[in-house]
Amino acid sequence: MRRSLRVPMLDGDPLAPFPPPDSALREPDGLLAIGGDLSPARLLNAYSHGIFPWYSDGQPILWWSPDPRMVFRSDGVRLSSRFRRGLRHSSWVARADTAFAQVIAACASTPREGQHGTWITEDMQAAYLELHRLGHAHSVEVFDGAELVGGIYGVAIGRMFFGESMFSARSGGSKVALAALARRLCEWGWPLVDAQVENGHLVGLGAESWPREDFLRRIDGLLHIPGAVDSWTNRFGMLPATLLAA
Repeated sequence: MRRSLRVPMLDGDPLAPFPPPDSALREPDGLLAIGGDLSPARLLNAYSHGIFPWYSDGQPILWWSPDPRMVFRSDGVRLSSRFRRGLRHSSWVARADTAFAQVIAACASTPREGQHGTWITEDMQAAYLELHRLGHAHSVEVFDGAELVGGIYGVAIGRMFFGESMFSARSGGSKVALAALARRLCEWGWPLVDAQVENGHLVGLGAESWPREDFLRRIDGLLHIPGAVDSWTNRFGMLPATLLAA
């Protein structure tokens, strides 16, 4: 029997339970609920259950939990030998939470192959900037001197990092941001980075496709390990890209 295409509407309570992820549609893959808001409480509620918002201007807020789920192991990000050779003499340096607004704005404005416009709407940017102000959303930025050449941002809960988007202003900038993030997370004992939806670029960097059930079971324990809710700037420090060349 085909599943009904009716999708639940969220009410005004940001702490109200989301529908169970296994009730999400198969087509489009992972669509779980519609509506609600982008308040910090709602967003943290969503991420705590493996759910994220993804929609375009003019659409209602759409909430997703796809199956399968793309995941990086923090010790499993792969950079090609050729790319790593190029980093040996790089002047790039990665740091965290020093340019969050610039990173999310760049992610919103960077053209994507096969994509018209952006899903990182002004409302989305404002919502994640508020999460960042509250210490729940973080960015890793890659600089060449004063120039921002790449970055990534996402949401941290417990010892789980949910990646949202990344960008390159120069070739390889997003790869260095991802690799730097993964290196620090691995050092901190954070084993996973959520990458949401499969694409070939992520697979080439080492992302794995996990059944949603496995993903939710694995993150459940990580979400409940207490973690500092604060800026990552000092904790992350300065990570020269040359250290990623090994």
